[in-house]
Amino acid sequence: MPRIAVIPGDGIGREVLDEGLKVLRHLDNKEKLALDFDLLGYGAERFLAEGVAITDEEMASLGADYDAIYLGALGDPRVPSNEHAGKILLGMRFQLDLYINLRPVKLLDSRYCPLKDKDPEDLRFVVFRENTEGLYTGIGGQFKVGTPDEVSIQAELNTRKGVERIIRAAFEHARTHDLKRVCMSDKSNAMRHGHDIWQRVFKEIAQEYAEVESSHLYVDVLTMEMVRAPEQFDVIVTNNLFGDIVTDLGAQLQGGIGLASSGNLNPGKAAMFEPVHGSAPNLVGKGVANPLAAILSAGMMLSWLGRPDLEARIEDAVSSCLKDDLVTPELGGELSTAAVGDALVEHLEK
Repeated sequence: MPRIAVIPGDGIGREVLDEGLKVLRHLDNKEKLALDFDLLGYGAERFLAEGVAITDEEMASLGADYDAIYLGALGDPRVPSNEHAGKILLGMRFQLDLYINLRPVKLLDSRYCPLKDKDPEDLRFVVFRENTEGLYTGIGGQFKVGTPDEVSIQAELNTRKGVERIIRAAFEHARTHDLKRVCMSDKSNAMRHGHDIWQRVFKEIAQEYAEVESSHLYVDVLTMEMVRAPEQFDVIVTNNLFGDIVTDLGAQLQGGIGLASSGNLNPGKAAMFEPVHGSAPNLVGKGVANPLAAILSAGMMLSWLGRPDLEARIEDAVSSCLKDDLVTPELGGELSTAAVGDALVEHLEK
């Protein structure tokens, strides 16, 4: 029986996850999946009441007691530092060693693409973002803060283990999904010490996957090429910071961040799935939050749990809703958050 930790988090997190759970429960009932959901109240409300974001024991339980984690959104203006969000989200990525941030970039309806003359077959790739190293490890410090002599240092961490495993994961994905190309992106021309290891490891691993075409682009060129000719990409692999940036560009190309799903993975361990949008506190309670990214993330979770066929069915249902304008106002429709979830279930029932 797959156990799923459900963390609605803050803001619209609960609203969008409710619709994701509606879809999951429908499929659970139809397919006899025996999913076991456990609702966990980690978020701003608890942090404000107790001063606790998540304990070490609770974090360990997420990794040991669950097959997957389904996260809504984190962030609350009552916690300006977002300390709780960092401890929960980055805590899961680092402490559970979820080194793959997998971001599909897939255009489901050409009307939503800001690029002219692009169809779904032109925009269909995935980004493997290294999720546990780089500039997001917090290595660094400040000196003489607030004075004219202030110094701030932020250090980038790249290890052989970290670089090798994310690059290998990208090539393995290409091989197992019959994809033809893997492109690695760095900035080794300007960051020689930090990114030389990416160059060397990429070339070494590429030799093991002779059937996959390997290429390299500096990250500034990559962003230009994603706009100019996104159809050239199948799999992109890059570091933590660059992956954070290019995946948000990819989200806009596919129709907006409200359609962007993600997985945080480590094969053989509990994985975490989340829509990549924020908690949007200004939208709470209005029934206008777009739940499609959360629903697509639920599909990724089902695929991780061994049912890629159900992810494909969810994606088809989302595509149908987009084409029939059964969407929230953000995408030009008139439905509420809950009504979009109902429409998805109706499509799945058909």
